[in-house]
Amino acid sequence: MTFTTIDFETATSHGHSACAVGIVTVEHDVITDEFYTLIQPPQNFYSYHNIRVHGITPAHTQEVGTFDEQYVEIYKRLLHRQVVAHNESFDRSVLRQCIAHYGLSSQGLLLHKNWDCTVKISRSLGYAPNKLSDCCSRFNIELKHHEALSDARACAKLYLNLMQNKPAPTL
Repeated sequence: MTFTTIDFETATSHGHSACAVGIVTVEHDVITDEFYTLIQPPQNFYSYHNIRVHGITPAHTQEVGTFDEQYVEIYKRLLHRQVVAHNESFDRSVLRQCIAHYGLSSQGLLLHKNWDCTVKISRSLGYAPNKLSDCCSRFNIELKHHEALSDARACAKLYLNLMQNKPAPTL
């Protein structure tokens, strides 16, 4: 299997407030590339609730680039790739909103359709509960939850496990 997983952390409840991203590339069932960066959200503003979730603060992102400054690295890793996320609607929405906020091109990113989603696949196989931490425990996948690269790496490993356990379609 060849695909890319992505995980965003956000500074506030606004989708365009990405403050970290992890991207993992899998080629023929093997992780071949990992990318992580902090991102300075608009005005470097954070809500207390989000800080409590991921631990990233304005001090961490004060000297890093904004989304538009980090986009070249993000874009090249997602271009024409099958993308997977644990809660694909959230991560796809963050990417779309950041692109729109900064007026960037999304050509070739396949944002017009749903990505593969390990939550949905897990549910379809009858697994519950389906938080990333629960899914990772089920398959003994190491996870430092709400750290973007760890979440993206865990999602890649989870996707590989789930696809191996997915029943073949009936003809």
